[in-house]
Amino acid sequence: MLATLGACGALGGEDTSKASGGDGALEKPKIKVALLPVVDLAPLRLAQEGGYFKAEGLEVEAVDAPSGQQSMTKMIGGEVDIAFSTYMPFFVAKAKGAADIRLVADSVSASPKSNAVVTVPTSSVKTINDLAGKKIAITDKNTASHLLTVSVMKDHGVDTSKVQWVPMQLPNIAAALSSGQVDAGYLPEPFLTQASKVVGATPVVDIATGATTDFPLAGFGALGSFVDKNPKTLAAFQRALAKAVRDSADRSKIEPMIVKYAKVDAETASLLTLPTFGATLDARRLQRVPDLLLQTNVIAAKLDVAPMLAPQAG
Repeated sequence: MLATLGACGALGGEDTSKASGGDGALEKPKIKVALLPVVDLAPLRLAQEGGYFKAEGLEVEAVDAPSGQQSMTKMIGGEVDIAFSTYMPFFVAKAKGAADIRLVADSVSASPKSNAVVTVPTSSVKTINDLAGKKIAITDKNTASHLLTVSVMKDHGVDTSKVQWVPMQLPNIAAALSSGQVDAGYLPEPFLTQASKVVGATPVVDIATGATTDFPLAGFGALGSFVDKNPKTLAAFQRALAKAVRDSADRSKIEPMIVKYAKVDAETASLLTLPTFGATLDARRLQRVPDLLLQTNVIAAKLDVAPMLAPQAG
C-alpha cells in the first residue's frame, strides 16, 4: 500500500495560483530541474502533466541526468536550478565544502519490499548470512545501494569487510546475477519486479528493516543562492509537489507516469511496490542520512541537517 508523507494542509481545495504572496508574481517563473528516469519521480511528473505547477504560475523544464551525482553536478554548475538525487551525494558535497547545498523538498523513503538485496536460484547466496565475502552489485561505492546494504548486513551480524562490491548500472544487474558475474545485487523498484520476472530474482533481505526502516532515500536540492533569491518560486514548486504527492495515493494517477518516464510496461507498473512518497522535509528524520555517512566513515565529522533545509511552504 502506498503511504504518503508531508501533504501540505494549506492545499485543501483553495486556489493556490496566487498563493505565493503579494501579487503572486514569481521571481523566476520558469525553472530547470535535473531528473532521472525513476519511479521516485512519479509525483513530480504528475505535477507536470496534471498542471499543478502551471496552477502555481510555474513552468518546470525537465533536464535529463543519468545519475543523482550528475544531476547534482548540473545544479552546482548552474545548468539547472534544482536537482533530484539520492540524499547521500548532497550531504557528501556539503561536508566536503563543494557547494552551499540546500534541501528544498523530499521525494521518497524506503517502504517495505521496495528496495532489496536479491539473488537468483543458481547463486550460492541463500540467506543474508551468505553475503559475507561475496560479490554484490551496487550502483557505486558510498551510495545508498552500498551503504544501506552495509547497514542491513551489520544489523544481522554479517561481516562486510571482505565483500567484493561490484559497481554497475541498475539495468545491468539482473543479467549479471543470471550469468554468475555477481552473487547478489541491490535493486530498487522497478528493477526489483523486472528482475523477478526476467531472471527469477528473489529477495535475500528487505532494505527497509532494522536501522534502515523508512530510511530517507532521495529528494530535491538547490544552491543556497537560488533558495535565497527565489522564495516565492521555491514555495510554488513545493506546494505543487506536495499536492501531487497527496494525489499519488491513487495509483491510477501515477502508474501512467511510471510507464512513460521510468520506461516500464503497464503490467510491471501495476505489480511493483512503490516507495513512500513525500514532499515536506523533516530535519530529525533526514539526520539519519549524514549520521550513517559518519558511521561508515564516508564523511569525517558530524553534519547538522537543520541549517541545510530551505523554508517549507505551508
